[in-house]
Amino acid sequence: MKTLPRLKFAHLPTPVEAMPRLSAALGGPALLVKRDDQTGLALGGNKTRKLEFLMAEAQANGAHTVITAGAIQSNHCRQTAAAAARFGLGCILVLVGDPPAAASGNLLLDGLLGAEIVWTTRPQRDQALKETFDKAWEQGRRPYLVPYGGSNTTGAAGYVVAMQELIEQGARPDWIVFPSSSGGTQAGLVVGARVFGYSGKILGISVDEPETVLCQRVAALATAAADFLGEPVAFSDAEILVNASYLGGGYGVMGDAEREAITLFARNEGILLDPVYTGRAAAGLIDLIRTGYFKHSETVLFWHTGGAPALFADRYRETLG
Repeated sequence: MKTLPRLKFAHLPTPVEAMPRLSAALGGPALLVKRDDQTGLALGGNKTRKLEFLMAEAQANGAHTVITAGAIQSNHCRQTAAAAARFGLGCILVLVGDPPAAASGNLLLDGLLGAEIVWTTRPQRDQALKETFDKAWEQGRRPYLVPYGGSNTTGAAGYVVAMQELIEQGARPDWIVFPSSSGGTQAGLVVGARVFGYSGKILGISVDEPETVLCQRVAALATAAADFLGEPVAFSDAEILVNASYLGGGYGVMGDAEREAITLFARNEGILLDPVYTGRAAAGLIDLIRTGYFKHSETVLFWHTGGAPALFADRYRETLG
């Protein structure tokens, strides 16, 4: 880990805070929150930790441009665009969706940060990403491809270090709960738990994938990341904890459960969640508390991965208003 290139620009360590009013409102276990919404880069989020390592790799490869992909309200794309601006690199974002009449939320910030936008459909995303990369290479822009969600072995290193940070803060919750999708955050946490001796349970609330798919993805990435970092450990699918019972209306669709979770966090703790990731994971956390999944004597930490700018996207603002 000491020899892995890293650009330190995140605001770390992020705070660990108690949530006593939310705990009392739910009648559940003691609740903590790890505030990775406060990592500092263009309104923060979990991708900033990954980008410290990914941008260092881009610089080491002599990149002039970074390219990545995501949904129209992608927090990952917003933070990637911000990191590129900070280090004087061009940025091209391949976004799934149709260009709106007026930009809002994360998309508005993408433009403000100077990112170029390439529009595509979900079935054509990977092909569009390849074509965009090839075109940039032919133009002499020396592109570096940031993986979807920043989730490869390099990006996962950000959350190996994050687990060390949590332990050094003296937090030893029985459970860590957070949104999981591309798998890099969860893979990094499970590797960090093994390396630094965290013995609690790490539960990813799936945002968009079936349990078996996400368990396989995280186990494979965690195994590869551990080997990449010189700590060879093989993780099995069975070791990865995923709950995929809260997929709701599908990716990016905010329903009653997400709306309630956003409201409860805001009105009890003054903490803002997003409609896609943390809102859905918090909805899962709330339901698990209500159904007695956690023991009352346990401590549960919600790892806040950010995303609040999506609250101001037209499609969500009108629903929340």
